[in-house]
Amino acid sequence: MNLNRVVITGVGALTPVGNNAPDFWDGLTEGVSGAAPIQNFDAAKFKTKFACEVKNFDPTKYIDPKESRKLDPFTRYGIVAAEEAISDSGILNDNINKERTGVIWASGIGGMQTIVSEVGEFTRGDGTPRFNPFFIPKMIPDISAGHISIKYGFQGPNYATVSACASSANAIADAYNLIRLDMADIIICGGSEAAINEAGVGGFNAMHALSTRNDDPATASRPFDKDRDGFVLGEGAGGLILENLEHAIARGAKIYAEITGVGLTADAHHITAPCPDGTVVARAMKVAVEMGGNKITEVAHINTHGTSTPVGDIAEIKGIVSLFGEHTPNIAINSTKSCTGHLLGAAGAIETIATAFAVKNNLVPPTINHFTDDENITSLQNLNIVFNKKQEKVVDLALCNTFGFGGHNVSIAIKKYNAR
Repeated sequence: MNLNRVVITGVGALTPVGNNAPDFWDGLTEGVSGAAPIQNFDAAKFKTKFACEVKNFDPTKYIDPKESRKLDPFTRYGIVAAEEAISDSGILNDNINKERTGVIWASGIGGMQTIVSEVGEFTRGDGTPRFNPFFIPKMIPDISAGHISIKYGFQGPNYATVSACASSANAIADAYNLIRLDMADIIICGGSEAAINEAGVGGFNAMHALSTRNDDPATASRPFDKDRDGFVLGEGAGGLILENLEHAIARGAKIYAEITGVGLTADAHHITAPCPDGTVVARAMKVAVEMGGNKITEVAHINTHGTSTPVGDIAEIKGIVSLFGEHTPNIAINSTKSCTGHLLGAAGAIETIATAFAVKNNLVPPTINHFTDDENITSLQNLNIVFNKKQEKVVDLALCNTFGFGGHNVSIAIKKYNAR
């Protein structure tokens, strides 16, 4: 069968280094750190006292205050990022078929702040069950997709993907496949997360997953550095408009880049630790590249999952080296989590946007906070990790990697658009 080509025609971002997509990109390319002492709650007694929070965000500028109170922060973030992407794409100015326009919006956790607040109120009370009537609709992970579709009347495929930190990458993969198979013309896809609260920080602290570099938060997220000690928790949202190429051309849409393939694999190894040799991750990247008829020697850039954990970073680099071999030094490797922290279920969305911008602009943002080489990484190959300073490079084909607890791996191939 003939498969549709799929392009990105709109983007939106709400992140710790920028509250819209252009500012987000500027923050990345300038190497801005989004990490700072936590403002959302009193973290004095926690092992980790900092995070990458969204800053200077007033939801009432975008959402009616009465309606905003009915929403968890993760949904507010999602609505704002989706609105920017939709506006950027111009789809509402054209006579699109809303029955063939869908929303696939992810969250790894959903309304965690709502759960913390509601359960906290109950346990502090006298045992009488007094719960907000919006408790359930505020906390379920699929509710952002519902709100976005309701707001704009999109009646196509509508659901959430949940695969921990790979959630929004899976949303993009599903959107890509639905359009490719002609089951939709347009999909608004992405994800949002708001887990910087007592339970989020406390839970990840209990796993020893977070950095505890409280004396210097701005340098705490240091992917691939010898002294990395865990990830920095982030929050926010990213949204993309994926569209059938012919449909996009017919309405005169601007095109950021083309998605040419997705690779989905499972480590089948451990609930939180990656497969240490990186072979399963390598297979995801290989599938993503070859799905679009491309060769691995064409890959010029990889935006890694690169969370700044001792085990995860080296496993991913091993996977890259095992797949690309002698071509590895030709690939500009980075991790934008060094700037944004780890947005969990929203990570794949904002990092796909960053990768698409790298392809469009021939510019790879830096992996900031590199101070000391890790010989366990540098000894594997002559690597071109873009440390501390952005790198100008022609990028015709790039990969964006996102992995989640449970062994979920997603790699997305993003190519410079040409009419062929």
